[in-house]
Amino acid sequence: MSAQLIELSNALAQTTGRAAASTVAVHSTSRGSSSGVLWRSGVIVAAEHALHHDEGIEVTLPNGRLAAATLVGRDPGSDLAVLKCAEATPGTAEIAASAESLQPGSITLVVGRTRASGPVAALAIVSLVAAERRAWTGTSLTPYVRLDVSLQPTAVGGAVVNAHGQIVGIATPRFARFGAIVIPASQVSRIAELLLQKGHIPRGYLGVGLQTIRVPGPLRDSLQRTEKTAAIVLEIEPESPAQQAGLLLGDILLALGEQPVARFEDVQSQLTAENIGKSLSVKVVRGGALRELNIVVIERPHGAN
Repeated sequence: MSAQLIELSNALAQTTGRAAASTVAVHSTSRGSSSGVLWRSGVIVAAEHALHHDEGIEVTLPNGRLAAATLVGRDPGSDLAVLKCAEATPGTAEIAASAESLQPGSITLVVGRTRASGPVAALAIVSLVAAERRAWTGTSLTPYVRLDVSLQPTAVGGAVVNAHGQIVGIATPRFARFGAIVIPASQVSRIAELLLQKGHIPRGYLGVGLQTIRVPGPLRDSLQRTEKTAAIVLEIEPESPAQQAGLLLGDILLALGEQPVARFEDVQSQLTAENIGKSLSVKVVRGGALRELNIVVIERPHGAN
């Protein structure tokens, strides 16, 4: 083996060791485990979809000790969950402020942990970077970074480490048809803080059921609209913001909050915690005529769809 390869191999092993000191194995079922990252003292961030139960969760710490962990909250939209564990203390690996260091072709490591074997690592190449992309849950990932790697279940929720040895995010296959996606560190920090404060992520609510439809060509031309699709109102909850705003069944929703609506997921993207309590303009077509209404976003009631 050439000296350059030996040097690279040693560097990868050293970087894995440093990052592994900030990872845990998460046990939420009697068989198997996933990974989590010690985000700060006493706080662990893990992949939400890999947590099979809310209670009886344990973690294997970097020193090999098994400790109890308490679920603070889940956010399926971003596939993040926050756990508290009094014994959890992060290692020396730096958490990057952003994932801007990652570019297509960048070398990264996904580092996790298992109870029996200790640290696990996967070498991953960044295959795609986009400034922003919306996941199917409606969550906007900024930036959107895809890794060309197939994760073992034990590595899901592990730390994504850049060439500088910094943790730039959490790895999950949840939003990828293949490979894995990086939940950027800045987003992890924001979601974790909200879950620690509230125990859940506030979501906006309009009380309206929508379906994506194709806008007829003549109507699209008359509206000078480039988007070929929109969302039609199929259901309105009683006493909801949608009803109070005057929306009717059959209305074709073209825009919400000055943002075009080409599919119902575009509405979800406007229902962020930041918009709760705000009045948003709504453009609809009713009976062939364009109308503009205003709707106030409220926090989604518990149990609401």
